[in-house]
Amino acid sequence: MNVIKTYLDKCQEIVNKIELQQEKIATAAEWFSQSILAGRMVHVFGSGHSRIMVEEMWPRYGSFPGFNPIVELSLTYHNNVVGANGQRQAMFLENVPGLSERILRNFGLDQKDTALIISSSGCNIVPVEMAELFQEKKIKVVALITKDHMEKSKSKRSDGKKLADFADLVLDSGAPVGDSMITIPGLDTPVSPGSTVGGVIIINSIKAELAKLLTAASQPPKVLTASAIVGDVKARELFESAYDEHAHRVAELYKNAGS
Repeated sequence: MNVIKTYLDKCQEIVNKIELQQEKIATAAEWFSQSILAGRMVHVFGSGHSRIMVEEMWPRYGSFPGFNPIVELSLTYHNNVVGANGQRQAMFLENVPGLSERILRNFGLDQKDTALIISSSGCNIVPVEMAELFQEKKIKVVALITKDHMEKSKSKRSDGKKLADFADLVLDSGAPVGDSMITIPGLDTPVSPGSTVGGVIIINSIKAELAKLLTAASQPPKVLTASAIVGDVKARELFESAYDEHAHRVAELYKNAGS
C-alpha cells in the first residue's frame, strides 16, 4: 500500500473541491477589499490548529497589511502539550462562553470591517461566539470550515448552533469527516489530516484575488517580499512600510476600543 501516493491523491481531491468554490472565494476577496480600501481591517480568528490559517494570511512572505490576526496564546500554544500551558487547558478554554467577548473588547469595531473565522469542526464555543458577535455588530463574516466534518459533529453550545449559522459566506476546506485521510491496515484510527491543506489553499487563493482587486483600485498592497526577488534594499523598504501600515491600521482599532 503506497500511503504517500494515497495521501497526495486525497489532497488532489481537496483541490478539486476548492476549485468548485471559486465564486465564493472571489466574493470573500471582494468583501475584504472593501474593508481594506476603506482604511479598516479584516479580523482573522482561529483557535487550536486553525491558528495556522490566521498566520498564513498575515504576516508572512507573499502577504500584505489589512488583516488583524487575532491569535490567543491560551487557545493556540500547543508546544508544551502537557503541564503549564498544555493542550488540555487550550481545549477547555475554547469552549468557555464569554471568552470571545473579552477578546473582542480590545478592539473598536466598525461596520466597514469584515471577519474571517476558521474552525474545522465549526462546533467549539469561542469561534462560534466570535462570529455571532461580529454579526451582531453588522460585520460580514466569512467562515472557513470542513463541511462534512461539521455536519457530523455536535455543537458544544447549548442551543446546538454551529459556525455556519453565524456566517454570511461559508468556505469548505474539503477534508473528510474526522479530518485524517489515511487508513492503514492494522491501525484502528486514521492519520494525516487534510483540513490544513485545504485551508491554506483557500487562504492564498483569497490573498491572490484580493491583491488583484487592491491593485486595480490603485492601492497596490505592500507585499512582504524576499530579498532574493527584489534585492536587500527593496525588501527592507517593503517590510518597514508594510509593518508601519499595519501599525497605523491597528492604532485605529485600539483608539476606539470598547466603543
